[in-house]
Amino acid sequence: MTKFSATSRQAGYLTRGRARALRRSRWTMLLLVLAPVAWAATPITLRFSDVAPGNTLPAGWKAYAMSRHRPAAPMAIVRDGADSVFHIDADRAAGAIAHTLDLPAATMLGWRWKVDRSVAAADMSKKKGDDFAARVYVFFDVPLSSLSWLQRMKLKLARRTLGHTMPTAALCYVWDNRHPIGTIAPSPYSPLIRTIVLQSGNTHAGQWQVQDRNLAADYLAAFGRPAPRITGIALSADTDNTGGHAQAWFGDVTLTPASEP
Repeated sequence: MTKFSATSRQAGYLTRGRARALRRSRWTMLLLVLAPVAWAATPITLRFSDVAPGNTLPAGWKAYAMSRHRPAAPMAIVRDGADSVFHIDADRAAGAIAHTLDLPAATMLGWRWKVDRSVAAADMSKKKGDDFAARVYVFFDVPLSSLSWLQRMKLKLARRTLGHTMPTAALCYVWDNRHPIGTIAPSPYSPLIRTIVLQSGNTHAGQWQVQDRNLAADYLAAFGRPAPRITGIALSADTDNTGGHAQAWFGDVTLTPASEP
């Protein structure tokens, strides 16, 4: 850690008033560095567009298990026009990749996505119908101590079953089959996940759609309380519950500072 006190030799040349002023200014600098709402870096772009087609994911992305009972859907970097994009072919299967983050809640998330069709038999109110042609998850750092005993036990079991760290809360942006855009509903699997419909039906199937979301505002609308820090993001498509088939494509993902809601 950087030391803010002057050396003994330097202190000998400072008046008492100047020394106090220097200490105050250095404490101010330390507080600014530690302020959690400040973005220390420039906006982030998680790129697929400049990656060679194939099965190798860009740095930072990892396969994210959705189920231990069914094989993962095929996933790859493919060409779409002049750019590379991430593709999932979900045929009675689920596929996802995740990227760890550590960002303040006041963040804008942007991406583009495309599907070939929505999942006709999906029903977001039921576990057996919880399928979507495309999903974007955002993970949040809710303290375990704020969860009920039952929620902590379910989370522990899910982490043990899937073999990776599960988030304590998440927003799930989806391409649904029939619910109105803007619908917000709890996941049938967990009250710690809120589903938000951004695209619905097949009107725009086969067409790239651009999304921009204020994550802090969406979290507040979905959970009724201020958002904690953001810990990760995941891209997914799944048809394993309904036995359907859908394909999803995702372009570059951007994360930029946003104002508080």
